[in-house]
Formats: sequence, structure tokens, C-alpha cells
Amino acid sequence: MLKHLKSLSGHQNPVYALANSGKPGIFFTGGNDKGIVEWSLETMTFLKVLMPVKTSVYSLHYYNDLLFTGLRSGEVSIFDLNKQSVTALFQAHEKPVFDIVTIPGKKEFLTASEDGTVGIWSLDDFSLLYRIHVSNDTVRSIAISPTGQQAAFGCKDGLVRIYDLNDYALQHELEKHTLPVTAVAYAPNGKYLISGGRDAQLNFWSLPDYHLQQSITAHLFSIYGIAFHPTLPYFATASQDKSIKLWGSDDLKLYKILSIEKNTHGHTHSINKLVWSSDGRYLLTTGDDKLVILWEWE
Repeated sequence: MLKHLKSLSGHQNPVYALANSGKPGIFFTGGNDKGIVEWSLETMTFLKVLMPVKTSVYSLHYYNDLLFTGLRSGEVSIFDLNKQSVTALFQAHEKPVFDIVTIPGKKEFLTASEDGTVGIWSLDDFSLLYRIHVSNDTVRSIAISPTGQQAAFGCKDGLVRIYDLNDYALQHELEKHTLPVTAVAYAPNGKYLISGGRDAQLNFWSLPDYHLQQSITAHLFSIYGIAFHPTLPYFATASQDKSIKLWGSDDLKLYKILSIEKNTHGHTHSINKLVWSSDGRYLLTTGDDKLVILWEWE
């Protein structure tokens, strides 16, 4: 199903953020380095340092030829890929920005921070529209429902909070994790939400009622990423335990483990982020070992 294709080096420090671009075969990484790096899947090589940064990059998000960067400083930088220049840089939060997502239907984007708030910003002029206090501690991850009507926020206090995107009212507080929630993702078919945490659990919440459907001890340590395949009924998870696991999105069964303990290739340290290429041919992973690893679907 997945096999190691290539390990790419170039970063000098741990890598925390990873994002595809709108151009097939181009992706970006950022971390505890001095810049954001642009890579090519076609040549499987480092292309260039896209732009310098003053502090660590904790989140990257691509939308409509813009690359959004969340920084440890609490700033958000927006890079115009057509103009090849920074089009906006502003202090979005008092503390680090851990996740950024866009809501094209509302012409808004959201930022989640260690300060416990979520910022709602205009995609037209990048102005602040609202700020909601979600938690007394870090909001680590954001997922937008397939309908575009709800947002799930994974929080350090162990709760997943569901907000209505029409008026940003709190709808549900999902309590099952015993440690911080570090990843959330909605199934593309709209049947459930997955939350992953430092307790190594994957919790499956049925939609639209958000009742707990199933709980799986999926890894040995924290789950830092959940990514659904763009076309096939699978999703992948990545963990601090240095492993990547491939699951069936219909039957929730484990189909593949990619780990240095089980293969000749793999990450040697915590895996911090994973994404599928837009065509689903590759899974990209990165982490504390400074590597970007490409896994090919076969």
C-alpha cells in the first residue's frame, strides 16, 4: 500500500509544519529553522528557501496562491506565491500559532493559539473580525466539517470543542481524552470526526450528534497528525512514537505500519506532520529528525 520512496534532507533543525501548494508536485515545510522551504515532488529535491522567518514555524496552510505561516512569536505571515513576496505580517496572537485553516465560503480564515483563543480573520483584507476564547490553555488543532458549517478545535485541556461557523457559538464539548488533544480531522464522507491525543488514543465521534462511536489505542505516544487520502477509503496517522499507520476509513482497521522498527526506512524521532499529495500518489511526513520522507502508494 505504502512504501518508502525517498528521504529528503535540508533542514538543520526539527520540522513542525508541512503543506501542499496549488501547483501539482510542490510542497512547503517549516520548523525551527531560519526559513520556509519549497520542494518539488517531480524532482524530489529542495528548490529554494521561499522566505526567511525570525522565529520557529509551527503551522503552514495554502490557499489560492497564498501561503499562511503561523509563528512561535504569535505572528502570522502571508506570502503571495505569484508575487513571491510577503503580502501581510501581523501579530495575530500573544503566543504561538499552532494551526491555520481557511473557510472559502465565508471568505474567512481561522488561527489557533497557545493563548487559548481562535482568531477569525477576513480573507479580503486580513483584518480581525472576531476573537473567541475557546480554552484556558492551548488550542492545538482545527478541523472544518465537510459541510462547512462547523469547526472542531482540539485543546490542551483534553476536550474537543465544536463551534457553529454561522455565529461561532459553542455547540458541543467532547470529553474522552485523558491528555491534551493534538489532532482532529473530519471524515470526507461526513460520517464522523476523529480526535487524536497525547494519550495515544483515536476517538471516533459520529455525526451529526457527536456521540462517541469507537475508541482505539492507536500508538504508543502522542498522535500529532491525521490525514485522509484524497480519493481512497484510508487515513494515515503519525505519532511521537516514530511510526505512521494506515487505517481503513470505512472499517477503521489497521492496514499498514511504517516504522524504523519494522522497515529499513523510517523516522528516527517524533513525526510532527503528514499530508497526502493532491493526487494521492504520495504521503509526505516530517518531524524532529529534520527529514522529509516521501512514501509512495503502490
